[in-house]
Amino acid sequence: MRTRHAIRLPLPMGVGRGEGAWLIGAVILLATLFAPTYAIEFQLLKRPIIGRGPRDSCTTVARLDWHTDYTRAVQDAKRRQRLLVVNFVPPNDSPACAAQCSFEKYLDTHATLRRQLDGVVLARIPLHAKTDGAARPIIDEPVFEHLGGRPGLAILDFQHSGEPYYGQVVTVLPFTPGKYYRWDNSHLALALDLPPGTITQRMMVWAVRTHPEAPQSTVGEQHPALAAAAAKHSVYQARLGVQGHQNWERRFHEVRAAADAASAREVVAESWPDQDLVDSCIDCVESWRHSPGHWRAVRSRHRLFGYDIRRGRNGIWYGTGIFAN
Repeated sequence: MRTRHAIRLPLPMGVGRGEGAWLIGAVILLATLFAPTYAIEFQLLKRPIIGRGPRDSCTTVARLDWHTDYTRAVQDAKRRQRLLVVNFVPPNDSPACAAQCSFEKYLDTHATLRRQLDGVVLARIPLHAKTDGAARPIIDEPVFEHLGGRPGLAILDFQHSGEPYYGQVVTVLPFTPGKYYRWDNSHLALALDLPPGTITQRMMVWAVRTHPEAPQSTVGEQHPALAAAAAKHSVYQARLGVQGHQNWERRFHEVRAAADAASAREVVAESWPDQDLVDSCIDCVESWRHSPGHWRAVRSRHRLFGYDIRRGRNGIWYGTGIFAN
């Protein structure tokens, strides 16, 4: 777009209105011909403005746009049918501030992760923030129970409507350490690449993929029948309060038929009592690491896999992995 300066001149003394109009027109014409032109540059927005309401707001951190209103973030994720990543930001005096700062610097310098996050909706919420009229902070809502009130990241699934995990938290990544868990900036990229599923399914797969020896059992395809069988057997173990391969022969034939597979294998494990979900998933994978037979199955590549974990009334989590080839 180009524009020119318009010049206004007062009428000289003794010049009438008619003559003045002619004179002014001539002067304007000359000014138009010889005045310098100026190009006006418009900076293109890299991202659309989020929301239009007066109460909606957005902040830019690490070159990414983040909602600061949780309710509007949920509405945006629903409308766009995307995952919602919520960053619960710790208070300034929290020990977790170092992890938050490290995470932001990592985002700013890792373009690949930023490109992954371009495909989701982002929200940045103070740890103790509340929605309007709420009696308790957002972090204390039941949907965030597995974050345990800690600062960090939670991923909600608004992408797969009709699934039982739609609108639910499907991954949690606390900034504060647990018994076994330690935050690492690479965790989010792995979490964004997990196959769709419930939080118990995804956190088990995440725990396998983050093991330092890089076991290969989740490289193949997550099969619905195997995931369902793993969930069912985890529930069964949790109800009994006993780890084991109970009824495996029947499950073996069911899995083979459902997956059109020649072979199938199963691994099971249990956590120590009274651990949270994240620590228990890591604990189960570490238990398999110390069992040669189980580890051969977990570290090997399979065509199909399914993982899940459930907590019993005794406070112990029971994990199951099923593989087919």
